[in-house]
Amino acid sequence: MNHINRKPRDHAPYLVHLITALGVIPAALAMREITRPECDARWVFAYLLLATLIDAVDGPLARRFEVKRRAPKIDGRTIDDLLDYLTFAFIPLMLVWRMQWLPENWGWLVILAMGASLFGFSHQGAKEEAHGFFRGFPSYWNIFAFYAGILHGFAGPWPVALLLVVLSVLTVAPVMFIYPNLAPAKHRGWLLGGAFIWVLTMLPLLVEYSQPRGWLVILSLIYPLAYTIASFVLGARIVRTQNPST
Repeated sequence: MNHINRKPRDHAPYLVHLITALGVIPAALAMREITRPECDARWVFAYLLLATLIDAVDGPLARRFEVKRRAPKIDGRTIDDLLDYLTFAFIPLMLVWRMQWLPENWGWLVILAMGASLFGFSHQGAKEEAHGFFRGFPSYWNIFAFYAGILHGFAGPWPVALLLVVLSVLTVAPVMFIYPNLAPAKHRGWLLGGAFIWVLTMLPLLVEYSQPRGWLVILSLIYPLAYTIASFVLGARIVRTQNPST
C-alpha cells in the first residue's frame, strides 16, 4: 500500500526539456539541405527560424516551471547551449561557406567565427542574466548569414568577409549586447515587440532572396540597428554602475 503515499510525478519540467531538445529537428533538416547538391538557402533559413522560435520560448518556460529545481538531473542549459551553437553558429556559418558568399579561397574564415563562438559560449560570464545582457556579440550568425547572402548579391564577397571578421572580434570582446528575454523591464516591451515585427519584415526578403528590393532591406535593418545602439548605450551604463571610479 506504499504507493498510496507516493507523490504524483511532476511531468511539466521534463516536457520543457523535451521542447528544448526539439530544436535538434530543424537543425538536422537545415544541415540536410546544406548538403544537397542544389542547396536552397531559403529552406535553411526557414528551418533556422523554427529553431530560433523554439529557443525563444524554452527559456521563459524553464523559468516558469523552475526546471532547475524540479528536474535537476537533466541540465537544460547544456541542451540549450549545444543547440544554440549548432543553430546560431555552426550551421549558418556552414551555409555561408556552402553558398560561396566569401571570397574564393577565403572560405576558411568561417572557422574563425566558429572558434570565436566556442570561446564566447564557454565564457563563464557569457550571460549577465541579472542585468539582461550577453557578453560579446551573442553569436547571431544565423542573422549574419541571412544578410550575408543579400550583401553578396549587392556588393560581392569582400564586404561579407569584412563583416564576418568584425563580428568574430566582437564575439570575444568585453562588450555587452542586450538579452531581450531578460532585458530591463522598461525596455523589454519594445525589444520583444520590435523583434516580432522585424521577423515579419524579413519574410518578404526571404521570398525575394537573395536580391530583394533595396527599401525592404533598409526597412529590415531598422530593428538590428536600434538593438545594437541600445546595447552599447545600456551596456555602458551597466559598466559605469559596476565600476563607478572609471
